[in-house]
Amino acid sequence: MDYLSIKALHIIFVITWFAGLFYIPRIFIYQTEALSKSEPERTILQKQLAMMAKRLWFIITWPSAIITAFLAGSLLYLQPEWLALPFMHLKLSIVGVLYLYHLSLHHVYHLLQQGIAKYTSLQLRIWNEVSTIILIAVVFLIVKKDQISWIGGIIGIIGIALLLMLGIRIYKSIRAKNEKNY
Repeated sequence: MDYLSIKALHIIFVITWFAGLFYIPRIFIYQTEALSKSEPERTILQKQLAMMAKRLWFIITWPSAIITAFLAGSLLYLQPEWLALPFMHLKLSIVGVLYLYHLSLHHVYHLLQQGIAKYTSLQLRIWNEVSTIILIAVVFLIVKKDQISWIGGIIGIIGIALLLMLGIRIYKSIRAKNEKNY
């Protein structure tokens, strides 16, 4: 298989991996909120959400993460000169953080499958944004390579994180207001 075909497949599996990373915390939020419901709603929701989480996690997210790593390794094997470039070291470090994030979600998955909600839905909403910040950082790094300044990049990521946190706070206040109206 040629380099560009492997690269195309790599991009496709990165996208499917991120789809899982974006959606699984939403399911975790719903599972956590379902634990506060009364019966029989609680049991019905927990059973359905647990099944959805299991399918998403083991049929889409984990396989995509593994295939992404394999394809990335193949690309680096075919183009080893990329490893000499500073932006690639930074990219691989950020991707390492992404895999740690993935493993943290795996931990949350196991807790919720046992009916244990260690984190609040607000904490999970905030944690859900980590993958967004990582995606933005990697995309800008790959597109701009050495053109990105460290200071500008850090300020940009902090700015995006602050905007995401502001959005979460606004959503929380709107949701609280709507719940009072019921």
